[in-house]
Amino acid sequence: MASSLLKVAVTGLSRCAWHTLPPVRALSLTCPVNQGVPQSLWKLGRLNHVAIAVPDLEKATALYRDVLGAQVSDTVPLPEHGVYTVFVELGNTKLELLHPLGEKSPIAGFLQKNKAGGMHHICIEVDDINAAIVDLKEKKIRLLSPEPRIGAHGKPVMFLHPKDCDGVLVEIEQA
Repeated sequence: MASSLLKVAVTGLSRCAWHTLPPVRALSLTCPVNQGVPQSLWKLGRLNHVAIAVPDLEKATALYRDVLGAQVSDTVPLPEHGVYTVFVELGNTKLELLHPLGEKSPIAGFLQKNKAGGMHHICIEVDDINAAIVDLKEKKIRLLSPEPRIGAHGKPVMFLHPKDCDGVLVEIEQA
């Protein structure tokens, strides 16, 4: 009896209301997720690096090179940014080891608050940094400098205020 009631219910449903039910899958792979959202003039790219502030650059470099077996770059001073950098190659991205260069280094201030060091920022590539900056300003995202500066890779970079990025200092870099 129960099975015949179920058959009647399903048959009745298929005849009269089946076409009005929402599909089981609400998200279709054939339609773009951002349908109806205006396309941006710029796009985020890949994660370029995660930067780590370190109190002892030689010790940190040795850890990644000698203990973990990673390929590491030479130490490069960037006086305009107040840092020494060493890049650690990871295959799909890089780590950037940061150490203070000079008394006004932003990394010196970070290390005063975080004696053991730690994650400082993430860097994401963008396909058009100038369009990204204009768009981010319009969206009320605070930038940490008035104009892009040349970063460690010789490309324009801009830092976004961590209070506007869920507590994370974000660097965008021209791809």
